[in-house]
Amino acid sequence: MTELNEASRHPFLEGLSKHRGAPPTVMVIFGASGDLAARKLIPAIFNLGIDNLLPGEFHLIGYGRREMSDEAFRGDMDAAIESHSRRPLDPAIWERVREGMSYQPGGYDDLQVFEILAERIAKIESELGREVQRLFYISTPPSVFEPIIENLGRSGLAKAHLHTPFASKVIVEKPFGHDLESARALNASIQEVFEESQVYRIDHYLGKETVQDLLVQRFANSIFEPMWNREYVNNVQITVAESLGVGSRGGYYDTSGALRDMIQNHTMQLLALTAMEPPVSLDPESIRDEKVKVLKAIQPLNLTAPGQGGDVVRARYTKGIVNGDPVAGYMEESGIPADSNTETYAALRLSINNWRWKGVPFYIRSGKRMARRASEIAVQFKRPPGILFSEGDKFNVAPNTMVIRIQPDEGVTLVLNSKVPGLETRTQPVKMHFRYAATYGSNTPEAYERLILDAMVGDGTLFIRGDETEASWKLITPILEHWQASGTKGMEDYAAGSWGPAASDAMLAVADNTWRNAG
Repeated sequence: MTELNEASRHPFLEGLSKHRGAPPTVMVIFGASGDLAARKLIPAIFNLGIDNLLPGEFHLIGYGRREMSDEAFRGDMDAAIESHSRRPLDPAIWERVREGMSYQPGGYDDLQVFEILAERIAKIESELGREVQRLFYISTPPSVFEPIIENLGRSGLAKAHLHTPFASKVIVEKPFGHDLESARALNASIQEVFEESQVYRIDHYLGKETVQDLLVQRFANSIFEPMWNREYVNNVQITVAESLGVGSRGGYYDTSGALRDMIQNHTMQLLALTAMEPPVSLDPESIRDEKVKVLKAIQPLNLTAPGQGGDVVRARYTKGIVNGDPVAGYMEESGIPADSNTETYAALRLSINNWRWKGVPFYIRSGKRMARRASEIAVQFKRPPGILFSEGDKFNVAPNTMVIRIQPDEGVTLVLNSKVPGLETRTQPVKMHFRYAATYGSNTPEAYERLILDAMVGDGTLFIRGDETEASWKLITPILEHWQASGTKGMEDYAAGSWGPAASDAMLAVADNTWRNAG
């Protein structure tokens, strides 16, 4: 067997030594003619090539239902790089990636085509004279996840080189089911074919620099961790807000909604990373073990109305003004049925029943057509005792807050109290900013670059384990069932361009808390 780090004879590796030990790889993208491949996956692979991070022997096979020649596929990917890469086209690098690209047309339920695919990969392996890992990226609608996985098993592709450094891997895009039952069924289908160590459930939010930096901020800075608990933290707010509406995706979005589309996956992952205990090591399983413990410690939610102590708010946007332009309400958008009961905004108040967080509310919200696009985690600390700076209105003492901005303008902000210059003692809140763009430059890697590279080298830290998906759905599914039974009863409204419905503010007001204006 050839050693993994031996210099390759392939011209792509000449002079390139920075890759992280990825073995020779054939990557197959299912859904290669789709939007995700063009906008994210192919540009990510190109940029990994620029950074000398692709393995020495790298081949890419696009698999799709549309008939297309190899050269036509390469032409489409040329256009994708021109339109969507974060860095301009480098003809020399791209040509080296491009020459290893090909296309396989076929149905996702057609075993015979999967057997042809297996033969193509075996031929590449034979020509190289060495073993290669198969990396399967499923970027298709969820309705065809299971037939693809089943045929990867029946064709023998899933078990190729099992229990060796060249074992096959599969990357599965979200959504991982639409409720607890379907998530369990999908996990069962995957586990019939692949071992858990071969499976990489991808959530692109976990590839963002500031999300990865959250663990560093918490555990590499001794000033934060001693205060990261119920003794010092008043509440935690996680916001994932979009200023856009549903646009042309109205028909699809109406089958999903804010709770499924954003909160069950992205937002719950941010919560788990914020609230987790220090792992025993940076080993992927140690980190994921702690995330699962947090999700399992979240208490069942009170589904009554917020005014009656409820923990859940749902709403949808009405017409309003966004960025100075009038926009339509959700029910006027194209493709939305007249009897829709789908929410475009959801907010939850969560209680984590463990030693660190008992009594600290975690507020999470996500919505469309909100005041601005912003994703952030805000840890609000308790106010200092009102002894020294409490008289009159000259002391504006705000709670200290640590804000981790995920997008846009990634960075960290600390809100502190400071004396206003002058002869009289007055105070006001001030902000200390750390911006990634100012410190490291604005051309940071895209999330998919990090995640594809991690999958190639077998690092599962930023991917979601099967029991994580089920723990999250176990919390969310009762809410979905309650809403389905209630129809539109309890559905709130909020004007497009606002920060959400009044009921969401009322949910925080019970504990004398208020939402931050994110961003």
